[in-house]
Amino acid sequence: MPERALRGDVPVVAVVGPTATGKSDLALDLAERLGGEVVNADAMQFYRGMDIGTAKLPVAERRGITHHQLDVLDVTEEASVAGYQAAARADIAAIRGRGHRPVLVGGSGLYVRAALDRLEIPPTDTGVRARLEAEAEVVGADAMHARLLTLDPRAAAVILPGNRRRVIRALEVIELTGRPFSASMPTREFVSPAVVLGLRVDRDLLVERIDRRVERMWEEGLRHETETLLTHGLRDGVTASRAIGYSQAIAVLDGAIDEAAARSDTAQATRRYARRQESWFRPDPRIVWIDATDGDRARVLDEALRVIRTT
Repeated sequence: MPERALRGDVPVVAVVGPTATGKSDLALDLAERLGGEVVNADAMQFYRGMDIGTAKLPVAERRGITHHQLDVLDVTEEASVAGYQAAARADIAAIRGRGHRPVLVGGSGLYVRAALDRLEIPPTDTGVRARLEAEAEVVGADAMHARLLTLDPRAAAVILPGNRRRVIRALEVIELTGRPFSASMPTREFVSPAVVLGLRVDRDLLVERIDRRVERMWEEGLRHETETLLTHGLRDGVTASRAIGYSQAIAVLDGAIDEAAARSDTAQATRRYARRQESWFRPDPRIVWIDATDGDRARVLDEALRVIRTT
């Protein structure tokens, strides 16, 4: 029987952590028990048609639970933190207004914080960003990160050199505002009540899960899905075309690599992404971590409910 949340200020329950730790399952379990609706915070799941490669839950597997911020962008559009912040917060307010519990779930750390934390969204300029992107193609990610280190050491300390997109965004903001990018980075202060649960899994098991998930994606038709999305402009999508799995599938379709290499590259890129997610979430003292290594969903749910009830 769902435990209906009737207060207007009922805390958001957020489920975060690396990919392949079971976040979607826990979010559904919590939504069922708490009378909740799910708000997605996985940036790649914003895109219509990007289903297999993002492990998006099919409608038939959502247990009749309402989901928000899924399939809200075409693959030619660019995801916007500011746009997401406004939309996700509106969803959360509406869910509370219906007397339901908002359950935020996803591994895109900046989007999680945009929904939950006090966060100033700095301006953007497509021309400046395009110029920086073009320069990065010439000089490489390490050189761009070195520039960021000179201009804003605090931001460079928390943005990995391999995260070229974030490095370029930081340099863009510095150029547009004349202020350090770190000045607009989120503070660890909830804009409204929230409980954040983090799922973690033993490293060796997580690698196994990632590798199995990648193989399943390719077996279920990632190549064909990508081929279809290309007819809808995927190649022109700055964000979508670079998504893990899809960029490798595009390379296969272009004849640049074979499928075996693409599968291996996808798994390796996903493992690197999981490490970046861990690095993002680990320093946040507000996250209550639950070990999900044993795969016991009932135990994980019980632990999560205990944290929610005592917070």
